[in-house]
Amino acid sequence: MLLKKRARMPKEGITKILIRGTNWIGDAVLTLPAIASVRAAYPQARISILAKPLVADIYKLFTAADEIIIYKNQFDNPLGVFRLASILRKKKFDVAILLQNAIEAAIMACAARIKLRAGYNSDGRGFLLTHSIKRTKEIRKVHQIDYYLEMVKALGCAPVGREMHLQARINRVTAQNTLHEFIPGPEKPIVGIAPGATYGPAKRWFPERFAEVADKISANYGCRIVLLGGKDDWKVAQQVCAKSSTDLINLAGKTTLREAIYLISQCVLFISNDSGLMHIAGALNVPTVAIFGSTNPLTTSPVGEKIKIVREEVSCSPCLKETCPTDFRCMDLVKVDDVLSAARDILKCN
Repeated sequence: MLLKKRARMPKEGITKILIRGTNWIGDAVLTLPAIASVRAAYPQARISILAKPLVADIYKLFTAADEIIIYKNQFDNPLGVFRLASILRKKKFDVAILLQNAIEAAIMACAARIKLRAGYNSDGRGFLLTHSIKRTKEIRKVHQIDYYLEMVKALGCAPVGREMHLQARINRVTAQNTLHEFIPGPEKPIVGIAPGATYGPAKRWFPERFAEVADKISANYGCRIVLLGGKDDWKVAQQVCAKSSTDLINLAGKTTLREAIYLISQCVLFISNDSGLMHIAGALNVPTVAIFGSTNPLTTSPVGEKIKIVREEVSCSPCLKETCPTDFRCMDLVKVDDVLSAARDILKCN
């Protein structure tokens, strides 16, 4: 078992629920089934999600929340936590479900005088929670979707599937308009590539290999190649462009997250390191080739029906380190032909 069950939350008398969302794009995507479980258990309650600006659009687009409360940067310090708690106190929430694992989330919920406070007993915060869920060492063997689902299941929330079906929530006309705005000209199949990844370079495959993959896909399938990512990914995306003989479109850092989501939804293929955009592509059921090195696909693989994981087994992986302390063999052993083979399998089926 992943966790030990404690007292469940009451079914009656819950009219206002605060959910503290996670802080990173990929994590936010993987919490969506858990949030759907809370909604199914409390269909009449008003659900508010407290989220950082980076991930707010994930929760706006893909949940049935009644309100998204933005956790502004000005709250990101000890005094700010209490200022935010003062704002939340006025909303008179009945329960706080803390998907974020930090002790700060529990302190905030206590300071906001929220009577019922539920979450994993991580970061020494168990004593601050009225419904404390115990984690075990098996957490490293459990996919993150199930990690969050098991928490809300222990609280008595409704069982739901792991499938997200996010594509149905995308406005097709808006997505196509976004595509035409950023990629004018003759219509061609779009292949998205996300060569960046947060949490350090150990998660990033080599720019020159992404470039070679892009060149061969463009030449053989007549696709337009679009590079996507955040502002911090622009530099590595430019390195891919510099190594490529194809006219790549570098949109890293030039779109909002919502615009990137719309663009990904229009791709016939998405190729990515283990990143937040990889999780978006998988959850949208866009055919995805995911390259893994330092991280563990057992716990953070993308979901969807059209996923190809490219990874080489080495003794030191997954290390979960930001920077490789040795020879980066986990990524070096992933060759261009490995990624191309996975991409061909997908493109032949489309």
